[in-house]
Amino acid sequence: MQPKVWRFLGFASAVVGLLCYALSSSFNHLFGNWNLLKIVLYSVFSFVISLMVLFAKVWQHSRSLRFKAHLAFLVLTITAVYSFFSDKVMNGKPDAYSLISCAAFAIMTLSLSRQTQCFSYSLIILRSYFSPIDAALQNEYDGLRDEDFVAIEVYSPQLATSSTDIASMMQQLATCVKALQQENSNLINMVLGVLEWVEFRSEIVVTDHNFVIDALPSGRIDELHEIAKLMMGAGFEKEFSEVYSSWRREWLEECVINKLLGLQKINIKKEQDRAVFIDYTMIERWITTSKVSLKILFPGERRLCDHVFLGFSPAADRCFTEICRGTTIQLLNFADTVAGGSPSLRRLFQMVHVFHTLRDMIPQFQSLFSDLLVNDVVQTLRDQIPQFQSLFSNSLVNEAVAVLNRSAKATRDLFMKLDILIFDIPEAKLVAPANGGCHPMMDAFISHLVHTSRLRQILEQILQEYSKDANEAGTSLFTAKMESIMNQLARILLAKSESYKTPALRYIFMMNNHRRIENVEKMLKLGTTVGNDRIQKYRAKLYIERYQRSSWNKLLDILKLDSNESPNVAAESMKDKLNRFNLFFENLCQDQSTWFIIDKQLREEIIMSVESTLLHAYGNFIGRLHDILGRHAYEYIKYGIFDIQDRLNHLFLGSNTMN
Repeated sequence: MQPKVWRFLGFASAVVGLLCYALSSSFNHLFGNWNLLKIVLYSVFSFVISLMVLFAKVWQHSRSLRFKAHLAFLVLTITAVYSFFSDKVMNGKPDAYSLISCAAFAIMTLSLSRQTQCFSYSLIILRSYFSPIDAALQNEYDGLRDEDFVAIEVYSPQLATSSTDIASMMQQLATCVKALQQENSNLINMVLGVLEWVEFRSEIVVTDHNFVIDALPSGRIDELHEIAKLMMGAGFEKEFSEVYSSWRREWLEECVINKLLGLQKINIKKEQDRAVFIDYTMIERWITTSKVSLKILFPGERRLCDHVFLGFSPAADRCFTEICRGTTIQLLNFADTVAGGSPSLRRLFQMVHVFHTLRDMIPQFQSLFSDLLVNDVVQTLRDQIPQFQSLFSNSLVNEAVAVLNRSAKATRDLFMKLDILIFDIPEAKLVAPANGGCHPMMDAFISHLVHTSRLRQILEQILQEYSKDANEAGTSLFTAKMESIMNQLARILLAKSESYKTPALRYIFMMNNHRRIENVEKMLKLGTTVGNDRIQKYRAKLYIERYQRSSWNKLLDILKLDSNESPNVAAESMKDKLNRFNLFFENLCQDQSTWFIIDKQLREEIIMSVESTLLHAYGNFIGRLHDILGRHAYEYIKYGIFDIQDRLNHLFLGSNTMN
């Protein structure tokens, strides 16, 4: 039967036996009629016995010799007392309750014998139901002195294994493990092949977790299982588990940490380890390695443990956890190292990816490393038995959740400094370019803005779940921070534009930078990231009107006509204005042809805007001049309408192409 069946069978037998014995004539004959005190004492006694039977596995694994001695003494005392009174009462004719209780207690003790290896006393109690314990059986009890107390251990025939047999089993185990170790390199190569396959896929879906066990020789695995049965049955669970765990743990750490991740062990307590340069390639490798470990390798080790320790589930659970602990801690240490680095934008984006991966892996952690002993009784025992305290305090699930929380809080704190970090770049200290093009910092700024936009959903989740202020939603925090960054960008660009002596060039500079943001907004829909109102304010065309007023309005003023002047006066005035227009227009086109507009559409918009006002005013002026001078007007006209258009079309090309 499976251990769980024996466990609950023993518990049920204890309850039935105690209840039937309380109703039997034997109890009334020995202890008299029931009263309140007897009911209370018998209930407490029955409750303690039932719990001991139900949780036999808990006190079996205690390493406290004093605890075992007291427990053994209690069991032996109860057995002896019950045997004495039972034999005395059975001289008469027992009733049905007595027979049922005896049978139930026999099944209970058999269940305890099946579950534990520390106390094999079922035959003693079964024998005591029918005859006193003879002298030969009494000799099977040995008193062992340990320091200042006496520990009483019950002799178990299944533990009576000679030193020769022990040595033989250990030799068989060593030989089997050595043969399996020779397969390590082949298995690692198979895992590396899986890694290359996984790198081209965003998600790993595994339906068969027999990857590890199928890669090892089935004959050797079956042999290892037989050795496990022999050694576990003989009470050498610790020795077998240590050899097996050491073999699998070394392979797993070599495969995952050194081969897959390509990184030696990280000690997050060492400051020099925090300074390890971790680039995006390493982050991607860690993400892939973590997925392969939790979805392929760890489940494979679970299957292998279950096969080798078949029939010994608690031992398999402990061994599996011990095998994976070192590798898991190293993977988590890597995540802690990323979270503990110096503040930077690169680290912020790395931390978001690490958090996202850890969050998705928590269900795998819970599935693989769920705590085995979580109930009120064990909760009490763990405060008294050191090994239980260690088991709970070092839970891999708790450790993974703790690293996830630390990563999230570090990401939250770093994001709140984004408006400082995003402008803390060398390019931000450079002056504006002479041709009015985009500022050198815009490339880095746009890159960070795009990356932040793509991570918006995860960042909002972090800000929501780990907010310092419960009243603020993650979305509002994210939007407020992005608007703050855009406001700061506007102030920086405005300050940079002051370096231009020509006002028109300042507006060209502002138009270029804001059109750059506008183009990114269209491509990635940044309106949802920095707010539609804010993006609307940054439309580059808002500066076109200001540019025209500061640059071309002076030229338009020259072309203004005075209808009150006489023809002779008007002719001389218009000749003078035309000469000034030609000179001003020439200089203006020569200067602005060296300016640069980054966006073709924006350049066309500016030229069309200038044409719509300048050509109309110039056409009216030339028409009036023809009216006054007739065909002599051509002697003074240097630029025709098409010439004006041609010169305008050569503006903002970034070089002096017109002479």
